[in-house]
Amino acid sequence: MQDRPLVPESEIHAQREFMDRVRLLAHRPQSYHIVTLGCQMNERDSETIAGMLDAMGLCQESVREKADLILYNTCCVRENAENRALGNVIWLKELKKERPEILICVGGCMTQEEGMARRMKEMYPFIDLVFGTHNMYRLPEYLFRLLSERHPVIEVVNSDGSIAEGLPEKRASKYSAFINIMYGCNNFCSYCIVPYVRGRERSRDPEMVLEEAKRLLDAGVQEITLLGQNVNSYMGGGSAFAELLYRLDRLGIPRIRFMTSHPKDLSEELIAAYAEIKSLMPHLHLPVQSGNNEILRRMNRRYTRERYLELVEKLRKACPDIGLTTDIIVGFPGETEQQFLDTLSLVEEVRFDSAFTFIFSPRKGTRAAEMPDETPYALKSERIQLLIDRQQAISREILLEQVGKVETVLVESVSARDAQSVGGKTPRSHMVNFPGNAEWIGRFMPVEIVSAGKNTLRGKILEG
Repeated sequence: MQDRPLVPESEIHAQREFMDRVRLLAHRPQSYHIVTLGCQMNERDSETIAGMLDAMGLCQESVREKADLILYNTCCVRENAENRALGNVIWLKELKKERPEILICVGGCMTQEEGMARRMKEMYPFIDLVFGTHNMYRLPEYLFRLLSERHPVIEVVNSDGSIAEGLPEKRASKYSAFINIMYGCNNFCSYCIVPYVRGRERSRDPEMVLEEAKRLLDAGVQEITLLGQNVNSYMGGGSAFAELLYRLDRLGIPRIRFMTSHPKDLSEELIAAYAEIKSLMPHLHLPVQSGNNEILRRMNRRYTRERYLELVEKLRKACPDIGLTTDIIVGFPGETEQQFLDTLSLVEEVRFDSAFTFIFSPRKGTRAAEMPDETPYALKSERIQLLIDRQQAISREILLEQVGKVETVLVESVSARDAQSVGGKTPRSHMVNFPGNAEWIGRFMPVEIVSAGKNTLRGKILEG
């Protein structure tokens, strides 16, 4: 069983006291706005941050420029995400000139990068608070210090972090919810910075996960998504994750999803769960990254093309209608034309529902960043466009195959383009839009698929 380092209850109690102390400050900010960049784990972290800020007496403000406190929860997995975060923060410099009293806070993975906190302090002195992923739970303490001492607070802890239970939260949705089941990663893929900014794997106690799920179920949540950098290695791997899914199903959770999975740890028990657990939705995000064995070896992925295809075959045998999505990197250092074509042929063979595709982004501190790379960026761009075009054609074909089917859709929102339409996901995770109204949000509706667009489906409610 994995070690599960917990933040002591005394420290959580101390943070709750700081929440009360901030609430009593006459000059505290009255409103906040959180900008979340990156993955679902950042989205879940932002729900905890919002919960703490609410507990400190602040109210959520939907318009960023009107808020008294603006907080960026950042991502650094790819260079574009980091540049976007820094670009947004720089923009706030002008807002700070207009409203000197505004507080600018930055947290998340980017701040956890080696040297980033120092760089931000030197280059962006208008930032009031910088904190990392491992000490996010101490935000109330840092905000109290900032308000009391009237000078910037820079606090980033270089450790693997501990699990903080019992913090307040403000859920983004009443009907679907994220649950973190583990933090960090032990895989050290050669291109990935996650183990360096999120730390080593720490799994939450299954009883705590079940208790959280029960609270959400009692509050009316219809769908939960379990989160982890690699959920397949929960509690050390093996059958532990599948066992957690069975226990959640017995609670009566209507729909269960999860992400993300590493192919090397996908267990036979989890594959079997797709055939046996009705609440487990028939969708799996299984990042392949490359279809060439040599590139996979240099990526330190620890599986082969053949093994990946074997897993796909087993999954489709257990759950014939399962939808598979993936991540693919093009232009890894030294990638040849044939190695790229191997990836393209794997996409043809697997037929993913969709794929997130990226040109390799070197991250300082990773092994891949030091690998020689002589492939021109223009050639990488040509290759990724070929991949995108082929995947889009496959995605379109798969969506067309859904036309005529009847799916049970959990209504999530009113369409941004049409106030007379609502949208939600099918069990296979395809987005469907259909005529409806806001009163349906949070309900399961029988929907017949009538047409397919480029990325979404169109449906109609079955009468009676």
